[in-house]
Amino acid sequence: MEDIAGKTFDVVIVGSGPAGLTAALYAARADLNPLVFEGPEPGGQLMTTTDVENFPGYPEGVMGPKMMQDFREQATRFGADCRYGFVSDIDFSKRPYKITVDEKTELYANAIIASTGASAKWLHLESEQKLRGKGVSACATCDGAFFRDQHVVVVGGGDTAMEEATFLTKFASKVTVVHRRDELRASKAMQTRAFNNDKIEFMWDSELIEVLGEKVVDGVKTKNSNTGEVTELDDVTGVFVAIGHKPNTDLFKGVVEMDDVGYIKTKGQSTETDLPGLFACGDAMDAVYRQAVTAAGTGCKAALDAERYLGELESEEAIAESHWK
Repeated sequence: MEDIAGKTFDVVIVGSGPAGLTAALYAARADLNPLVFEGPEPGGQLMTTTDVENFPGYPEGVMGPKMMQDFREQATRFGADCRYGFVSDIDFSKRPYKITVDEKTELYANAIIASTGASAKWLHLESEQKLRGKGVSACATCDGAFFRDQHVVVVGGGDTAMEEATFLTKFASKVTVVHRRDELRASKAMQTRAFNNDKIEFMWDSELIEVLGEKVVDGVKTKNSNTGEVTELDDVTGVFVAIGHKPNTDLFKGVVEMDDVGYIKTKGQSTETDLPGLFACGDAMDAVYRQAVTAAGTGCKAALDAERYLGELESEEAIAESHWK
């Protein structure tokens, strides 16, 4: 494998989910020879997803890891250099930007595409982690259709939880919302929709303490915080944890504009940030949709935006050089 230390690359992509690998594909086809650092979770959240049935081009569905392998193979076929490695620091004080990988290897980039994604917040239960992708999910849009005519649980009390619960009533026969308080944090509009839905029931002042099942979810245990009473729901087959997401954008804090949660802000319809040469795509900048297909779309935009930026940069350098002659 080529030694990259000290070298300057046109495009370096940080992250390797659907957004990062789509950006790599487009950048490679534009002869930008992109270098991709796959990060601590190569392939992103889809690596823990089983059946993916809502991505175009897979009429029979596909396993999440297989789909990400396909993405990677297509990008590398056109010349993308995908490497295991964690970008530990970026010096944005001057261009080209200096990137440090795994706290030791230094290289430079004229343009950087941030596709570091976001991570769902979990309850940190051992049983929850064991059954992730086997009935435990953080995305109703992705997995709701697998639970037709079944009883599912949604954990949370904010807008996300109410949106997930309401969406799941299209498929599930019953949705039980488990919330640790005695009132919701969701907006009034979202609360009204949930309260008016006959399929949604609420367990107040309660927390999920265990997901039951060996290979798939076949029940849950909850505990009432006031009485200490433990309740077992033995007909539950799906658990949706809806307590929010955290964008993996710490690397860019303090150098680029973000919202209050940490999602990178971009300009208008583009993937441009307020820092020249830094582009953001996927869940690192999308707090709304968080789907593989929308992430891939923004990855395409980021590569095209970077290509345009590099072309303009090359023109500026050529003009400056001609002035010195």
